Amino acid sequence: MKKTAIEGWIRAMTNIDIDRLDEAELLALNERIVERLHLLHRQKTDQALQQIKIGSAVMFEAPDGRTITGMVIRRNRKTVTIHTDDERHWNVSPTLVRLTGRHALDGVAAKDGRVLPFTKPGTR
Repeated sequence: MKKTAIEGWIRAMTNIDIDRLDEAELLALNERIVERLHLLHRQKTDQALQQIKIGSAVMFEAPDGRTITGMVIRRNRKTVTIHTDDERHWNVSPTLVRLTGRHALDGVAAKDGRVLPFTKPGTR
């Protein structure tokens, strides 16, 4: 049976004897691990954000487990703001958002490239 890279890495990590490290070495190791985790999270967020455009129809799971759908009205470095059908705004991590297809306003040109005009449901 051929070992995967992850299996080999896990086996190597379990062989590290952290009991022999002093406090300073453990703190330094912890700092490197946290930095690496932050880098991986930023990369994952940036990758997800590249797929999401202002005006995109999206969905995400609310903290209570409900599926929320709406339209992206703003993109930031860490979050996207979603306007939902019930007139609420949610700031959500791009990694938690899934595209659901084109929204009616996807074809409308955004004002100055940043603001997308939209009307309230039931009005024209």
